[in-house]
Amino acid sequence: MPENQQHYNTIIIGTGQGGIPLAKALAEAGQKIAIIEKDTVGGSCVNYGCTPTKTLLASAQTAHMARRAADYGVHVPEVQVNMAEVKQRRDKMVKQFRESSAEGLENSEAVLIRGTASFLDKKTLEVQSEGKATQTLTADRIVINTGAAPFVPAIEGIERIEHLNHKTIQDLTVAPEHLLILGGGYIGLEFGQMFRRFGSKVTIVQHGEQLLSREDEDVASELKNILEEEGINILLDTYPQQLTQEGNSIKLKVKSKEGKQQEITASHLLLATGVRANTKDLNLDKADIKGDEKGNIKTDKHLHTSAEDVYAIGDVKGGPQFTHISYDDYRILRDSLLHGKHRSTDDRPVPYCVFTDPQLGRIGLSEKQAKEQRLKYKVAKLEMAKVARGVETGHTKGFMKVLVNEENEQIIGAAILAAEGGEIMTALQIAMMGKLSYKELQEGVFAHPTYLESLNNLFMSMGE
Repeated sequence: MPENQQHYNTIIIGTGQGGIPLAKALAEAGQKIAIIEKDTVGGSCVNYGCTPTKTLLASAQTAHMARRAADYGVHVPEVQVNMAEVKQRRDKMVKQFRESSAEGLENSEAVLIRGTASFLDKKTLEVQSEGKATQTLTADRIVINTGAAPFVPAIEGIERIEHLNHKTIQDLTVAPEHLLILGGGYIGLEFGQMFRRFGSKVTIVQHGEQLLSREDEDVASELKNILEEEGINILLDTYPQQLTQEGNSIKLKVKSKEGKQQEITASHLLLATGVRANTKDLNLDKADIKGDEKGNIKTDKHLHTSAEDVYAIGDVKGGPQFTHISYDDYRILRDSLLHGKHRSTDDRPVPYCVFTDPQLGRIGLSEKQAKEQRLKYKVAKLEMAKVARGVETGHTKGFMKVLVNEENEQIIGAAILAAEGGEIMTALQIAMMGKLSYKELQEGVFAHPTYLESLNNLFMSMGE
């Protein structure tokens, strides 16, 4: 073997939420493991996803509640948001989580290699590191965990415009005068409400007929109303046509579905138009690794790619792109490689939460999906304005909506648009895991006054 070539049992490309625990587990089992990272340790969740954005949202929520203080009989002088201090808090949190992730790797037997990896063949990688000689690594198996990168849509003039994405917007130390957001999905809505509460004027342009295209219309419509009440301008069925920059102003020409044209002038532009698999450096063709039409790496239900002994985990394979899904990908591979268990991605639950205020917690089927599958179901729905805990705390916006299978009376889906919607959804997910009937929750004895206690009334609302 050449002097600059090393062999490992497993090489993992990327230190995301699936890659790090997999490297540690395989190393603890006695394997020789290398994990390669070209950027910062921790992946999207730690560096620009969950940890920093939810930290920023907490600051925005605090500003919002301070402005509402008089509703509770508490009088606060003029509320001022210091974005530089908000960013400092965010950066401190990221540093803490990032260092914890790096420390966990350093204390393991896995070897962390800094650099950019690319395939020479399905068992061989080349790693280029700044200021160091190129390394050639071979392995019995390789796991791709390179995540996804912001997608830039094809809009006339966009290449000449200074625009933000969900990473770079977090570097701002001054709130934009007018933030224009392209995209009405999870990222667009979270940042839109956040910066509205930081003091920005916000306009959201969505090409679809509703926000959050995968959700039921009543859920999307209710959230739209809530955001508009906070002063966010939302344009649906609207298509970007051309971007220009005039001094410090960005101008966007748009056209509605009906053909109406208008021009929007803003100080900042956020592209919240989705992500694409982060594969451009990998030279996948040299390993005969296939992708889908969107550029995601294709895998089977056991996370194998089209190349033997090459796997993909996390966002790089498309599908539901959530941290908890990446972590479960790790568990699937761990159990397969170390314990002889052949778990798969089939039928695993995909819970998620949109961290707007109120939150949208989702599990299982939407009503739209239940209809498409021609299932026999019933719907229980309860406005948060009728929930004692919501009324007492002043959080009355939104509703709980749960779908129940008519035949076995078990929950098949839930959309909880409510304060702590993610927590309430999780409780319903546990009920689904335990195959409880809705009647058991309807008759359950829960502490008063809590949000979960309202499950009694929620299921009473369902027509027999």
